[in-house]
Amino acid sequence: MTDPTTIDLSKDAAARAAVALVENGMKLGLGTGSTAKVFVDRLAERVHAEGMDLRMASTSKATADQARSLGLVVEELDELGWLDLTIDGADEVDPDLSLIKGGGAAHLREKIVATASDRMVVIADQGKVVDRLGKFKLPVEVIPFGWESTRTHIQRALAELNMADRPVIRRERDGQPIRTDENNYILDLALEEIHDAAALASALSAIAGVVEHGLFLNICNLAIIGRPDGSVVELRREDLE
Repeated sequence: MTDPTTIDLSKDAAARAAVALVENGMKLGLGTGSTAKVFVDRLAERVHAEGMDLRMASTSKATADQARSLGLVVEELDELGWLDLTIDGADEVDPDLSLIKGGGAAHLREKIVATASDRMVVIADQGKVVDRLGKFKLPVEVIPFGWESTRTHIQRALAELNMADRPVIRRERDGQPIRTDENNYILDLALEEIHDAAALASALSAIAGVVEHGLFLNICNLAIIGRPDGSVVELRREDLE
C-alpha cells in the first residue's frame, strides 16, 4: 500500500509545477479532484503573494467554493469566453496523453472547460499513469429519464466493441444515486482495458441519453507527473507528434 504522505508529496510537486505555468493576466480554468484541490491551494498562495490579476472559471461547484474561500474570484465560463489555460487532474493518463476523468462526477464541466482553452495541463501522481486506459471505471453521465434504457444501449455498444458482459453500474451513495452538478446520474463502466478508445468514445456519444463520457482524447497538451521525492516528469503532446 502506498504511503498517503508520499502521494500528497507527489501531488504537491505536480501542483507547484503547474502553478509556475500561470502568468499574470491569464484566463484560467480550475479543475476538480484531489490533485486539482492542491493546485488551487498553491495558486491562491501565489496570487496573494504576488498580487496577480487572474480571471478564473471552475469545473465544479466544489472547486468554485474552495477557490472563493481562499479569496480567489471565480466567474462563469460564459463571462470569460475563451481561456488561456486549464489545469486539472485525471484518474488515468496513458502514454498518448489520453485520459479517463470523472471520478469526481465532474467530467462534463471539465471537458467543456478544457476544450474552451488554448491548453489543458493535467497534474497527477505516478499512480495515475497507465500503459492502457480502462482499469479505472469509465464514468458516463446520463439523463435520469430512461436511464435503464440508456444503460441497455451502452451494454449493446460494448458488446459490439468486444466488451460484452462488462458491468455498467449506477454510482450511488447510501443507496441513492449520486447526482452531478447538472442533476444527472453517473454510470460507471468496469472495462478493465480499452483497446480502441476512439471507437468507444464515438459509440457512447451516439447514444441518446448519454450527456458525456469520461474519455478525454486529443485534449491534454501536457501532463505533469509528481514523484514521491518531490520532482516531476513532464510529457508533452508535441513530443508525441
